[in-house]
Amino acid sequence: MLIHPDFDPVAVRLGPLAVRWYGLMYLIGFLGGQALGKLRVRQEAWLNWTVEQVDEFLTFVVFGVILGGRLGYVLFYKPLYYLDHLIEVPQMWQGGMSFHGGLLGVILASLWFARRHGKRWLDVTDFVAPLVTVGLGAGRLGNFINGELPGRITSVPWAMIFPHVDPYPRHPSQLYEAFAEGPLLFAVLWWFSRQPRARGAISGLFLLCYGSFRFVIEFAREPDNFLGLLQWGLSMGQWLCLPMVVLGVILLLRSRRQT
Repeated sequence: MLIHPDFDPVAVRLGPLAVRWYGLMYLIGFLGGQALGKLRVRQEAWLNWTVEQVDEFLTFVVFGVILGGRLGYVLFYKPLYYLDHLIEVPQMWQGGMSFHGGLLGVILASLWFARRHGKRWLDVTDFVAPLVTVGLGAGRLGNFINGELPGRITSVPWAMIFPHVDPYPRHPSQLYEAFAEGPLLFAVLWWFSRQPRARGAISGLFLLCYGSFRFVIEFAREPDNFLGLLQWGLSMGQWLCLPMVVLGVILLLRSRRQT
């Protein structure tokens, strides 16, 4: 039986300043995505992008992820609570970020960037889709380091006890998600986008794969205690993934008609 190491959530202390592991994971995600973007502009399919545009787009994405992730958590998970505690909405250091909200933030940032540079919106999302996997994987590692979002109780040989949660062995579902949303999703998207694809195909594959991976892994993840399981025994995360899967299929079918 494995036991969670109970890491100190603070990676580095510089006097009164505390740098947390979760914040470092966000930084790794942004910088890793930027590095991949600069590598991507050298590929034949993306010669209409420049290194300067990658740097500018990163700025848009940072704001989209942070603002969208926080507002998504507020609106999707605890709207009634935050309606009565408005002063806590901007207090992101207290925890509470939503991937689906962050995704909507990136979509809006992509729209703004596309209009600013005269690009097609789906061309922008096709470019960025493989890059965001660095942040997704790193973010889940941050969840694991913090010991948050543990899995459901299980008897599998690799089950892990999270002492600050309870004494029961659970799925280390954060690691499942870190692998599926990080290296696995990156490998699929990077391989698929090595050659020119019809507009929207890469974005559609991202939505389909992420939504499917997350939907399946949610069966091993403990639902949020303030929500529990919803209609048909599905979690909020699963319900939010279903539209992603549907939209992904639509984009892939639409792209096939363009070829």
